[in-house]
Amino acid sequence: MAYHETDHEIGVTVESIRPRRHPLDSATPSIPGPGSAGLLERDGALELLAAETDRALNGSGRLVLFRAPTGTGRSALLEVAAEQGAKLGMQVLRAHASADCPGAPLALVQRLLDAESDPGDLHSAPQTPKLSGRSSRLWRLLCEHAAASPLLITVEDVHLADQASRNWLTEAARRLTGMPVLMVVTERGQYDITPPRAGLAYSLPPDTVRMHALAPLSRSAAAELVREALGPDTSDAWLDGCVRAGAGNPLLLRSLLDDLRAVFPYGASDSSGPEPRLPERCAELYPGAFVAAVSWWLKSTGPESTLVARALAELEGSTPEQYDEGRQEDGEQGVGGTGFPDGAGTSDLRRGAADHGEPDSGLDFVDFLAELTGADPDRVVGWVAAMIRLGLLRRAPGTGVPRFAHPLLRGAVLDGWPRSHRQSLHHRAAELRRRRGDGAEAVAGHLLRTSPAGAAGGTEPPGAAGGGAPVDRALLDAAAEASRAGRTDAAALYLRRALDEPLPRERRSAVLTELGELEFTTQRTGGIPRLAEALRLQEQTRGRVLAAVNLGNALANQGRPHAALDVLRDLGPLDAEPVLARTVQTASAFFSDHDPEIRRAVHTRLRERAEQSPDSLSPALRALLIRYRAAAGALSAASAVEQIRQLLAAPEDPLLVPYLLATAAAVAQWADASDDAERLVRAGLTEHWLTPLHPVHRSLLDSRADTAAARGQYQWLLEETADKLRTPADAARTGVGNLLAHRVIALAERGRAAEAERLIADIDVGEANDSGELNRFLYARGVLRVSVGDPEGALADFRECGRRQLGREVESLVTTPWRSAAAECLLLLGETPQALALAEEDSRYAAAWGTPRVRGRALRVLGAATGGRHGLELTAEAVGILRGTSLDIELIPALVTHGLQLTAAGQPRRARPLLREAAAAAERLGAIRLSGSAERALRASGSRRWNTSLTGPGSLTAGERRIAALAADGRTNAEISELLHLALRTVETHLTSTYRKLGIRRRVDLRAVLSSDAENPV
Repeated sequence: MAYHETDHEIGVTVESIRPRRHPLDSATPSIPGPGSAGLLERDGALELLAAETDRALNGSGRLVLFRAPTGTGRSALLEVAAEQGAKLGMQVLRAHASADCPGAPLALVQRLLDAESDPGDLHSAPQTPKLSGRSSRLWRLLCEHAAASPLLITVEDVHLADQASRNWLTEAARRLTGMPVLMVVTERGQYDITPPRAGLAYSLPPDTVRMHALAPLSRSAAAELVREALGPDTSDAWLDGCVRAGAGNPLLLRSLLDDLRAVFPYGASDSSGPEPRLPERCAELYPGAFVAAVSWWLKSTGPESTLVARALAELEGSTPEQYDEGRQEDGEQGVGGTGFPDGAGTSDLRRGAADHGEPDSGLDFVDFLAELTGADPDRVVGWVAAMIRLGLLRRAPGTGVPRFAHPLLRGAVLDGWPRSHRQSLHHRAAELRRRRGDGAEAVAGHLLRTSPAGAAGGTEPPGAAGGGAPVDRALLDAAAEASRAGRTDAAALYLRRALDEPLPRERRSAVLTELGELEFTTQRTGGIPRLAEALRLQEQTRGRVLAAVNLGNALANQGRPHAALDVLRDLGPLDAEPVLARTVQTASAFFSDHDPEIRRAVHTRLRERAEQSPDSLSPALRALLIRYRAAAGALSAASAVEQIRQLLAAPEDPLLVPYLLATAAAVAQWADASDDAERLVRAGLTEHWLTPLHPVHRSLLDSRADTAAARGQYQWLLEETADKLRTPADAARTGVGNLLAHRVIALAERGRAAEAERLIADIDVGEANDSGELNRFLYARGVLRVSVGDPEGALADFRECGRRQLGREVESLVTTPWRSAAAECLLLLGETPQALALAEEDSRYAAAWGTPRVRGRALRVLGAATGGRHGLELTAEAVGILRGTSLDIELIPALVTHGLQLTAAGQPRRARPLLREAAAAAERLGAIRLSGSAERALRASGSRRWNTSLTGPGSLTAGERRIAALAADGRTNAEISELLHLALRTVETHLTSTYRKLGIRRRVDLRAVLSSDAENPV
């Protein structure tokens, strides 16, 4: 590739290519030459040249000065001027100044006039008489040329000429009036960080010079160039990308198009195939003309402007905004094996950008950039404004922070900048942000781009963040800040980078534990390698026990309870530490819930110990025994709650209190003591600062969700579980949990069954871990299948749930009422005897436990299965038990069942008030499925509701549904207002009403709710 040292388009030598069709083209256009590319939108300059040429031919010349930024076509204008002058019979004299070859004083003029130089002149001082005499001789030579014929003089890049030649040209311009001489000169005119010297014509009288500034190409002109190169059918995405990357600069745009023609040669692919993506990395532009053009542009701006441009490009790649765009530029891979998130699971980072990664405004950022590079702040402000006007930079929406117009521009600016220089910049930036008082994440964002202390290529002293605070401390502070804000991906980045630093043994173990906690639910490994290393580094007994419990919990949650128990056994005897020994025993009991056989064995040993020496068991372990017996149907609710209350009043070691609280919360929820359950959960989660790695953390969350479900708080459940069901991107969806089960049931009850089916479509029950949570999932899937009219599939799920539950010695219906659910399916399928047997069994366990919720449900199903007069009595009893208990979610189906029985018995008048009560309660809860059941029962009784549905998609008015549909399609409120010819306030009011009726809070939920309604009409 050969480059001509001028400011016109770079001439590129490219191997000849047979004409082939571009995948985006419908024709095979030819690339315009440099002249035509540079002369787009140059009509004013051409008219000026024509007028001044005519004036010179008439005997009165003048200086024409074209001033323009690098690459905007100054040289192309000189080519046209020379060609035009030659055609008109003018003698053309041409010269080109160069910074690489400045030569002796007046060297440029001598080359211009083809004058012989005196070897002794090379060392003449500018003000010597000898230099003055030589200037006079050159002027006389010019006059001789002008006397022979009209003369055209062109000088390119006069700003690079020696000062003596510039002085000579200025003085000559004063004398051109009355001479047939036209002097056309080009001069670089661009705002740089280094103030330029005075221009050639700054001291000339106005009548001796005509100045013309060349502007960047407009978008339409740049688009014309792109279409000429890539074809008239070039896609909008390619057109926009090329225009932004070219920044209205013919030099850059032409070079980019040359590269693209080589990367995507004509006919390289079938035009019917998918459109190729416009590259965003300079490495994809194989010939490299664009990178070379940007490099030439940078060189012309000077070293200070180049440093500021590169610093801006590098800082742009290190802000949190960049993470969410799913792209990495060349060289952006983090050091020490730490990379930046790319793709899914990183959307949270953008929310923290304004607070933690960016200054408050674009102006503040420019001040920061100036201080970082040591440049004059006023010049940096001016340079940014000039680059925005030229189209090379844009301001980021919202913050106003300057950004390069396209990733290709940014990548080309950084191309060839040594890694050590970039890391030094980030070290300085980190220290500068720290001194300015920016957030911890703002500092750490730069440290992520540096090498660890002592690593090859490191540029700063070990352990210093730009010479200030320790690197590891700054990174850990940032991780804590990100974790508190819920940006777990960012927090993990900071922790991984901190581990690259030399850390003391105990501190490294703590960092590994914290990172393992973050990876526990986001990585396929579940954080196990980190936690195992943290355990290995622990030397103190207490630290080893807590680390072993963390690792064991991670293993158990991955379906490896045997490995979890092995980790605890490897701790060895803890006779000297009784509290730690009981902690290990209690954690082992929690881990055993992940395997039926281990669970039976562990609880058998606990029962034996309780019988032999009751005082040897801590309150936490005794609470576990109570929970076990309650689930087995061996206790009443009153007895279980009383015993739990006694244990809560007993003294317990702080390490074991969370286990006691979690167990007590589960029993309280089973016993319908919802307020007590919530209080215990709140105490466990807030007063003891439990992390997700603690064995009882999930148990507490489950109890909270169970309590909400018992109250019918389906919208709360959907909001609570929205961000808690993510699985690692590279892991199969085989894991099931209580929160997932609750979300499935909530979606089904809210009339969003299709969404629930999509949520669990890829879950393989056969490969799932055989834990108690699997039983909950099977029950939830059964509820979903009932809601979509599949009683056979639901029955299979309920029976499998029961089989597994009985295998765990869970006889009671406090966890999942699978018998009642299966009995209802059997009734739908006409299998009344089997349904009655299951309902009677469930009724016995319900009577033993004794709470209104289980008794009311069991009596309702038993009454439906029994039928007749006795069945009517049973359902009436169920209604009586559930009324006034704040258990509307159980009362509603009891009212509906009793109402249907009354209607079947010829008493519709008695049924209607009950069914209206059920419908109203369902409306209040937003329980769409139950509301539909009540409505159908009302119609069966010969009555209609006195009003329309108050919630759900069916409750929307025609106007609300029309506006909701447009909003779901991505239309803004302003667009909807214009499209429907409605006031903006009207649109906002309708959407507010729609959100209330649908039970949602976010615009993004509209599509799912409306789609579910279309697929599953009530």
